[in-house]
Amino acid sequence: MLRTTLLAASRAPRARQVIEQLPPTRAIVKRFVAGDHLDEAVAVTDELVGAGRRITLDHLGEDTRDAGQAADTAAAYEKLLAALKETGLAHRAEVSVKLSAVGQFLPQDGTRIALDNARRICEAAADAGTTVTLDMEDHTTTDSTLGIARELRADYPWLGVVLQAYLRRTEADCAEFSASGSRVRLCKGAYQEPESVAFQSRQEVDRSYVRCLKVLMQGKGYPMVASHDPRMIRIASQLAQWQGRDLDSFEYQMLYGIRPEEQQRIVDTGATMRIYLPYGGEWYGYFMRRLAERPANLTFFLRALATRT
Repeated sequence: MLRTTLLAASRAPRARQVIEQLPPTRAIVKRFVAGDHLDEAVAVTDELVGAGRRITLDHLGEDTRDAGQAADTAAAYEKLLAALKETGLAHRAEVSVKLSAVGQFLPQDGTRIALDNARRICEAAADAGTTVTLDMEDHTTTDSTLGIARELRADYPWLGVVLQAYLRRTEADCAEFSASGSRVRLCKGAYQEPESVAFQSRQEVDRSYVRCLKVLMQGKGYPMVASHDPRMIRIASQLAQWQGRDLDSFEYQMLYGIRPEEQQRIVDTGATMRIYLPYGGEWYGYFMRRLAERPANLTFFLRALATRT
């Protein structure tokens, strides 16, 4: 019930206005978001790379309904990728892109505009010597996102996709994209979805995650295990060993600000640990989904409110 409420609030303008105006909110957001500006994101990237992590950067924004704003977001990614190239960080950092931020939801020609803007970002990534991963949003965008991914992979075979284990279709999508050699980030999913398309219980989602992991580890692609769940991390490691995978043939991914000690432990094993690092002023929806995912995050937020207000 609490998770449902928080996810609903993530898209509620009134709730956004109230939470953004709370005095301690911005200080707390820093736990999960690198900052509002590019230079802050680059500085945090440099720090994390120095600690042995790899990075995927997300310029925050979603549900864009204006073509000019979508183009501006693509331009922000081009600027980010140029900065990664200039600072020498591109070999350790890539970018993640939500297609709804670059035009996917536009009422006219949204898919084409999103494809064109994503292609601009891929061109900039190729020039910088790094890669792009297409983020996944709620289930209504899945077909469009995967269709754009297929089209882009014809020219940029290194393009990655995100698949969400709570969707009933995901095991089949894992089979398709791993068979074609794609980079696939497997996460559990962070949106409120109907039972008709998504597993509802934690146990069902966990079982689906393991089934999908098996498909990815057996496939030709590059699995990206996006989880903070210790059990899923152990299972992924065991499956990789059973399939004879070298440590550089897959990676683990975690969110910035969550389980840093476990991140370091994984780095110390010699495996690749990549941090999902968001930045930008449009942090509200991302922040609310992080609170909904784990009770510990919400407890941290409420405790901070109690001590700062």
